[in-house]
Parts: sequence; structure tokens; C-alpha cells
Amino acid sequence: MTPLSRFSRTRPSLLLTLALGLLAGPALVLAQAPGGGGTALTPSPAVRSSAATQAPMLGAARAGKRIVAVGDYGTILLSDDDGQHFRQAGSVPVSSTLTAVSFADERQGWAVGHWGAILHTADGGETWSVQRTDTAEDRPLFSVHFFDAREGVAVGLWSLVLKTRDGGNTWTPVELPAPPEGGKADRNLFKLFASARGSLFVAAERGMVLRSDDHGDTWRYLNTGYKGSFWSGTALANGSLLVAGLRGTLYRSTDDGRSWAPVATGSKSSLTDLVAVGGRVVGVGLDGVQIESTDSGASFSWTQRDDRLSMTAAVAAGADGLVRFSKRGVVQPGPTHN
Repeated sequence: MTPLSRFSRTRPSLLLTLALGLLAGPALVLAQAPGGGGTALTPSPAVRSSAATQAPMLGAARAGKRIVAVGDYGTILLSDDDGQHFRQAGSVPVSSTLTAVSFADERQGWAVGHWGAILHTADGGETWSVQRTDTAEDRPLFSVHFFDAREGVAVGLWSLVLKTRDGGNTWTPVELPAPPEGGKADRNLFKLFASARGSLFVAAERGMVLRSDDHGDTWRYLNTGYKGSFWSGTALANGSLLVAGLRGTLYRSTDDGRSWAPVATGSKSSLTDLVAVGGRVVGVGLDGVQIESTDSGASFSWTQRDDRLSMTAAVAAGADGLVRFSKRGVVQPGPTHN
């Protein structure tokens, strides 16, 4: 199978990006190779804009007391007041779409995105440097998780898994086993999340959750019984695992991933992110939908914004607050209905 035919077959499954219209342009420029030996693709830096808070955003995390969000055009937003105000990061070396961000502590953080880009910050998100890109093909990374300031994992398109043990100075591909039905490992891996016990999980397409108990060195598949895509997941303090995705689908495990059961969310709108906030679990999604549970994901209520603004990510703010992001940037409060 040629790379192009593989791309054409797999790309339609990236429904989150397509549904939100966030397939950005290449954001790369042709530059003369050293020694005059032809040209090569090189990233162009993100443009600073007064409208940065309105750029489509796809991922967010906490860096100590700071909130850091990443999105289209290499936009990185910072807030030091629990999301009341945001400003754009001072220096970002790429202008392609960034999909996710993870911090090991209040200063050391990593962002990933299109063209296999991995960026690193050592100052809480103020400035960033490139650790990795792959301009041979646009094989996006969709999620990143760091256990500490040295050990981390990134995942993405066509079962791409990368591991670092030196803070991102080097990234090594990890080969996944064949899926349970056989064939090549080519699922899209959408969201990494870790449990309190140290296990690492990936919410993936075709109803699969992947699990690693050795910080991403080896993996196995967990079959939930669902056939659609999971876009997000989270592990709760009591050990419950939740994954969510297409058409409002949410599955829950209370036995460390050995078995899974569907949980009604009340909505058919796809869910893009799950966040534990205080004693609640909150999910956000397309069409302005938000779901909420106060019993560790056993049941959910739902509301919908009147403007039906599709939400893409959320992050805890303060003791019990939540900051939401969307295809139009930082989400402002608005009327909702059940």
C-alpha cells in the first residue's frame, strides 16, 4: 500500500479535526538546504496576533498554577488567573496545528501536533523550542503525556508511538503489537491518560483502549465492545476509567480496564474531552454539549449551549472550576438548556 492510499483510507477517521474544520495548511516553508543541495521543508514560526484568544484550540493543561492551551496556527495561550485572562506565548517556532500539551511541573512542558512536531518549554510556556519534526509526511501527533521531567510518551496517526527518557532530546519509536483481529497496527491513537497506579492508557479508534504498565515501553489492547472512535479518556482517583467519543458514547471500567460498560450521557453529540474537576467529571463536545457526573461516571446529566458552539478541550481551574476551549478560542459563559 502506498503512503497516499494509506492516507486516503485512514484520514476520514480523523472526524474530530474534520468536524471542527481544523485541518490547517502546511505552515512550512521551502528553505535552501546546507551546501546548496536543493531545498527542504522547514517550520515557520507562529504569528503573534491580538486575536489569538479566538484561534481554534485543541488541548490544554496546567503548569502549576498556570493554564496553557494549544491550537491552530501554532497558537499557545497562557493564563495566570485561572482562565479569566489569556495572553499569547512569546515565542513559538511552528505555525502548524498543535493538538495537545503536557507539563511535568510548573516549568517543564511539551506540546505536539502536525508534521510530527514536538515542542519543549523550560519556562512554563513563555518560550518554546523544536525537539522533533518529520516533514517527510504529515503524520500528526494527537496526545502527549510526561511522567516526570525526563520520561514521556507521544501518540498519533497510524499507531505512531514515541518514547523519550531524556526529556525529549531523543524520541524512539515504539512498535505496537498486531491488533486482536490481526493485520498491522494502524489505529489512530487520540488521547493518553494515566491512572494513579502508574498505568498509561490510550483512547483510540475502533472501540479500542490501549494499556501500558511500563511507561509506554510495551502495550496491549483492551476491547471495550464498542466499534466507533474514542477521542478522550480520564482516570479517576477511585480507580474508575472513562473513555468517550463519537455520538455521545461513553464507556466506564471499575476493574482496572478488565471489563467495560456503556454509560448513557443523554446526548448524541460527539465528546471531545473529559476532565476530573473536584468531585465531578465533566465532558465537553460538539454542538455545545456538556455532560457532568457527580458519582464517578456511573451516571451523567447534560446541558447544551444555546449557540451550539462546538467545544474541543477543557481544563480544571481553581478548586472546582472549569475553563473550556472551542473552534473559536476561549469559551465565554453563555445560556444553556437541557
